[in-house]
Amino acid sequence: MKQFLIMGAMCLVFGAFAQSPSEPVKYKPDSVVLVRTTGALVHLNYGLGEDRLGGAKLGYLDSLVLLRVVGAYKDFYQVRLTAGLSAWIPQNQTQPDTTTKLLTQYLTSSWRVWGDAPFDYLSIQMPERLPYQMRQEINPSRVVIDLFGATTNTNWITQLRSAKEIQNVDYEQVTDGQLRVTIYLKHRQHWGNSAYYQGRRLIVRIKQQPPKLQLKHLTIAIDAGHGGSNLGARGLRSKQLEKDLNLLIANHLQTYLQQQGTKIVMTRNTDTLIGNNDRLLQLRQTPPDLLVSIHNNAAADTVKVRGTSTYYKHLGFRPLSQAILKRLLNLELTEYGNVGRFNFTLNAPTDYPNVLVEGLFLSHPADEALLLDDAFRKKMAKQIGKGIKDWLKAVRRE
Repeated sequence: MKQFLIMGAMCLVFGAFAQSPSEPVKYKPDSVVLVRTTGALVHLNYGLGEDRLGGAKLGYLDSLVLLRVVGAYKDFYQVRLTAGLSAWIPQNQTQPDTTTKLLTQYLTSSWRVWGDAPFDYLSIQMPERLPYQMRQEINPSRVVIDLFGATTNTNWITQLRSAKEIQNVDYEQVTDGQLRVTIYLKHRQHWGNSAYYQGRRLIVRIKQQPPKLQLKHLTIAIDAGHGGSNLGARGLRSKQLEKDLNLLIANHLQTYLQQQGTKIVMTRNTDTLIGNNDRLLQLRQTPPDLLVSIHNNAAADTVKVRGTSTYYKHLGFRPLSQAILKRLLNLELTEYGNVGRFNFTLNAPTDYPNVLVEGLFLSHPADEALLLDDAFRKKMAKQIGKGIKDWLKAVRRE
């Protein structure tokens, strides 16, 4: 049987993953099944694991990206990225492709780097919309993109002086069908990155560091978690709803930041049900310089579990979450921690620094009492704002 290279896979017979022996993954080793991504927030999962936040995400993709299906389980397709790596995608985020003919190799050609205000760009000419994974690295600051199914035939990379944040670009062929692109940044702080296709050209967009790092020159999005019929947690004794407390704290933060001259974008101003995906799509229309999502916590243990915490997903955004947590702890609160790799929808964007703040535990009597005090809520909001200011000062010193 003639074999083809697609997404780095030479072999057409693959092992199967299943959550239980009674429901095995189905696959057809002698056929080629292709699909393309569809929808606004297409994502790949590492596996079939689930919790209240959903499965662990490998990353988001643009639409019409070509994927090879090698298995299926319930409402998911298993897709092969390289000979040694597969991922899972919800079937409703795909559409069949029965006309595309596979190539022996998917070769890249010339690249170009340039900038405008406020972004730099890298364009990679491709013969097909192939899947990719993007991540942030620190010390040194880099954005790394793995192109699955791609083989380099790039013999020059044109870099223009209009690029203000991209310092250099390089690549390595990690393995057959996995091309790794490394973008070296000029500043330590990551301000945002995204990837999308223009035709068959992959565009990687890098947010430049704002020229003036003061609150009065920035646009900050504030997200009050939950809302409407999405109640969130409930106070142990007061039965106060988290959705209402989140909005009260978010409004105090809005007031504090506006007094500093900051332009504010609120994902909700009233007790309204807005899905987290809809909030992300809303912020795509007017991307902020950073996002703060306000929540409060709850736990089954109402005696021992308490405290304040901040959450991030992408490593380049951790400093913001650390600065805010440090300020919150100045209120003499118990530390619940700084949590990374958090699989929350509003921590998912790489386009701008973002942080989730879990103020206190409504399930703990002492924490609940603090949250019921509006003077304390105002102090909490002010400390979040001061944490952002501290972070900006640290960035200016670097």
